[in-house]
Amino acid sequence: MAREIYAYRCRRCDTMHYPFRMVCSGCKQNDFFEFDTVPLPKSGKLLTFTRVHNLPAQYEVATLGLGIVELENGMRMLGQLEIDEPVIGMPVLGAVEVVREEPYDSYYGMVFRAA
Repeated sequence: MAREIYAYRCRRCDTMHYPFRMVCSGCKQNDFFEFDTVPLPKSGKLLTFTRVHNLPAQYEVATLGLGIVELENGMRMLGQLEIDEPVIGMPVLGAVEVVREEPYDSYYGMVFRAA
């Protein structure tokens, strides 16, 4: 089963939001149930990145790459990077995968790799 991450489209003005907002930033009039879910595209370009070296104990890696990616539809999102030498502006392709595990929980997020 393919996993998705969803954006939220306002039914009144078609403004897209990610992550979810209680009130539309476009028309500023929406109620909670006035949004439609739309799957986010998985490809885009890398805008900026960093590598975290001092991680909490829950992470089982020495370092963690993070990047902000501009998706095909113009929205931006933060995700993990599995790229050895990232370059700003490079094309990337994302997949929804487990980004952290605890004894009884798995947490999913977007993981980007070079396209």
